[in-house]
Amino acid sequence: MADTYTIRLKNCAFFARHGLHEAEKFLGQRFFVDAELEVVTSSALEEDSIADTVNYGEAFNLIEAVVMGERFFLIEALALKIARSLVAEYPQITEARITVRKPSAPVTGILDHVEVTVAHRG
Repeated sequence: MADTYTIRLKNCAFFARHGLHEAEKFLGQRFFVDAELEVVTSSALEEDSIADTVNYGEAFNLIEAVVMGERFFLIEALALKIARSLVAEYPQITEARITVRKPSAPVTGILDHVEVTVAHRG
């Protein structure tokens, strides 16, 4: 079995318009994304080279493009799209675990945020 390592991008913040309600589409709100990427070790680590690994700056840009792209009613669907996009872009990723947090979820109560996590294997 190949060695692996984990890359984590924590609390990536975006202003977007996801959600079921028309007000969410109109007003928008903040969303926070965590990405935990399980990556197969390659010669990149031995050679200290970015060439054969996951460039986390580019991974952030990909996450941003998905979050800021099409509108999703469900944050679960958004998380899955992010996970699938990362695995498709980087074949070295064996699993992408994506958490999306929505602090201003429209619920009739007081809470810190609503959060979902989706895992997708490559």
